[in-house]
Amino acid sequence: MPDSNNGRNSLSRDGWTLAKVEDFSALASFDCGDADLNEFFRRDALAHRKELLAETYSLCEDTAGPYPVALMSLANDAALLKPLKDRLDLPPEKQYPARPAVKIARFAVHRDFQGRNTGPFALNMLKYFFRTDNRTGCRLITVDAYNREPVLRFYGRNGFQFFHDKDANRQTRVMYFDLKRLALGL
Repeated sequence: MPDSNNGRNSLSRDGWTLAKVEDFSALASFDCGDADLNEFFRRDALAHRKELLAETYSLCEDTAGPYPVALMSLANDAALLKPLKDRLDLPPEKQYPARPAVKIARFAVHRDFQGRNTGPFALNMLKYFFRTDNRTGCRLITVDAYNREPVLRFYGRNGFQFFHDKDANRQTRVMYFDLKRLALGL
């Protein structure tokens, strides 16, 4: 199936659709196995949308209907240039104090789809979503990843890097993915 943008808020690819959640009642039975994430998507995601803090997107299999396989809540972010200055290929005239970014505020895969490469596929859809027809002029995808080895390993395997090591002993680690690394001819 060819890739297609179904408007600015969705992307279809390989039998899957990443789209902005419009019907939050469809999230009521979502279960990723993590009580905190389940509560956010079931109770808090709509409030975040109403307060203009974040938008939630779902990844759904086209043949299964509107039942989310993965959910991600996205917000605008700005990444300070100083820790990234030597890692991003920036011309001198474009070295602003911060880089525009989109933050993965929350990300979860339904427990029935964990361990089946659904998480990496969802992240790749997100990367492609923002790299083709860039919606906000963002250069980076950021995440405050839980400082747990499986979580950090997951993001690392998916091309995310640490901003710095100052947060090595904190509850979360700030990581980023540079969208400019992607080739558009995917």
